[in-house]
Amino acid sequence: MSNPVYKRVLLKLSGEVLAGEQGFGIDPNRASKLAYEVKSIYDLGINIGMVIGAGNIFRGINAADRGMDRVTGDYLGMLATIMNAIAMQDALEKIGCDTRTLSAISVNKISEPYIRRRAIRHLEKKRIVIVAGGTGNPYFSTDTAAALRATELGAEVVLKGTKVDGIYDKDPAKHRDAKRFDNISYKKVLNDDLRVMDMTAITLCRENSLPIKVFNINNSGDLKKIVLGGNIGTLVSE
Repeated sequence: MSNPVYKRVLLKLSGEVLAGEQGFGIDPNRASKLAYEVKSIYDLGINIGMVIGAGNIFRGINAADRGMDRVTGDYLGMLATIMNAIAMQDALEKIGCDTRTLSAISVNKISEPYIRRRAIRHLEKKRIVIVAGGTGNPYFSTDTAAALRATELGAEVVLKGTKVDGIYDKDPAKHRDAKRFDNISYKKVLNDDLRVMDMTAITLCRENSLPIKVFNINNSGDLKKIVLGGNIGTLVSE
């Protein structure tokens, strides 16, 4: 078996990948499938941090568009990320992965507070660290939270697991001639407004020379292939 090309990664998952066929909520079968994907790299000895979105439960910005106060909506979204984190923790621990959930919002009955040094210590002890609650502040997405935590925790790459197999020049669901990039620069992503992650997240990664790999988390085995050096998905770098 090849050796992993990364020692520490930050896995960013969209909340939608936890949803079932109805497109919302948490499907335990989906959580279990994702847990096995994560375990495939956990068993390689890689340090794993995780950030999970909340689109399967609540989107603060959408609620704001419908009249809710933006700050209130964002805090509800942060709470939804905690629900997803606990669901993933349960799925991972059922298959033998040592896991800790740390939250930027205090919910001490179900998670530890996010403290950088504590999170790093968990990683050093080979525990999967799920960071919930976003950044703990409104107006920042979970993409930005992922970029921030990856930088803080010394991750070598942000692995963004989505429902598509990389970055395209236009929506592949609407355009048959859409072109997928194997490699793309931060500058092009920003200039072309490709919506890989929000601009704050991309800028933060760019400023810290933190590469982003975008791939389809639903393709079984792709996550493991990536950490072993496989040419899967799209790499965003300088």
